[in-house]
Amino acid sequence: MSIRHILYRKGNNVITVASDAFVREAAEELVRNKIGAVVVTQDGHEVAGILSERDVVRTIVEYGEGILDAKVHKIMTVNVESCRMDDTADWVLEHMTKRRIRHLPVVEDGRLAGMISIGDVVKFSLDNLNKEARAMREYIAS
Repeated sequence: MSIRHILYRKGNNVITVASDAFVREAAEELVRNKIGAVVVTQDGHEVAGILSERDVVRTIVEYGEGILDAKVHKIMTVNVESCRMDDTADWVLEHMTKRRIRHLPVVEDGRLAGMISIGDVVKFSLDNLNKEARAMREYIAS
């Protein structure tokens, strides 16, 4: 089961912001879209960074709410971990758990192809386990 399958089910729409957007604008996007992270990109294709709720909260506590008027590039994570369409859900789940990452951009041929959250991977994995259990019960019953 690959990330491609998860994106096929959930869709590949990614909320992005530019690095020169204000942190306040990025935070508003998080709230408006009920998401935990946005990809930072200048062209909509190449990942320049990622900004999560954690980043925003951490910097507000560290620097005060004035940081909301700073540019996103000041607080975004630059060394972004990502995955590929053909990566397995199991590998991504293990990687996200080990690295304590909740959101991974999906990059294919250097271009942003989607966004996966740990919740997406867990839901997909549970759905598949339930299908397998149902199939086993039906097999045993027949």
